[in-house]
Amino acid sequence: MKIALIGYGKMGKEIEKIALARNHTISMKIDIDNISDINLLNKSNTDVVIEFTSPQTALENVLKCFNQGLPVVCGSTGWNNQISIAEKKCIENNLSFIWSSNYSIGVNIFFALNKHLAAIMNSYPGYEPSISEIHHIHKKDAPSGTAITLAEGLIQNYSKKKLWKLAPEKGQDILSIEAQRIDEVPGTHSIKYESDADYLEITHCAKGRQGLATGAVLAAEFIKDKKGVFTMGDLLDISVS
Repeated sequence: MKIALIGYGKMGKEIEKIALARNHTISMKIDIDNISDINLLNKSNTDVVIEFTSPQTALENVLKCFNQGLPVVCGSTGWNNQISIAEKKCIENNLSFIWSSNYSIGVNIFFALNKHLAAIMNSYPGYEPSISEIHHIHKKDAPSGTAITLAEGLIQNYSKKKLWKLAPEKGQDILSIEAQRIDEVPGTHSIKYESDADYLEITHCAKGRQGLATGAVLAAEFIKDKKGVFTMGDLLDISVS
C-alpha cells in the first residue's frame, strides 16, 4: 500500500518503520511544518492515511482526507466528543474509518478482559474499582484515551458506577482515574478492585511504541478495501466496543 502519515513525531516515525518492514511505501510525511501538504493527498498517490496528531487538529485532518476520497486510520486521542462527526462524514462519503484510543493488540485484548471482569465483579458490591495510568511527560491529554476507553467499558458492565472523573474526585457513582506523567514511561494502565479483605488488579504495560505502530499498520491493511466505520475489535475479532 501507499500510506500517508499525518503526524511525524515519535509515533509517526515508528509507524513508518513498521510499514516499510511490511513492504508498504510512504507516500507523504506531513507534520506541523508542512501541514498544507495535506491538500496534495489524493487517491492516485495514497491508499490509506494514518493520522496521529493532537485533539486540536484531528477532526480537521480527518475531514480533509475524507473530502479527498481517502480512508483514514486515526490514533489521535482527546477529541472523543467529535469522533461521531468524522464517522458520519465517512459514511456519507462511502469511505472507511477506524479510530482507536490504542492500537496495541495487547491493549485491545485488555479492553475485552476489562469488560468481562467488570461484568463478573458487578455481582460483588463489596469491591471498589479504580483505574490508574502512567505515561511519559510529553503526553498532553489526561487521562489517556486508553484509560477513558477502559473506564467506559467498566461502567457499561458495572452498575455501581455511572461516570468517570479524574482523581482526586470521588463519589459513590464515580469511577476515579489517576493519571501520572513520569519520565519516558510508554504507557501503563491498571484496573483495581479493592475490598476490606483484599484487592484484585490487572495491568497492561507497554514496552515502547512498537505495539501501537504495528496495530496502526494492521488497521490500515484491514480497512483499505472496505467501506464503513470499524473498530480494533472488528480487526481482531474480539469485543472491545
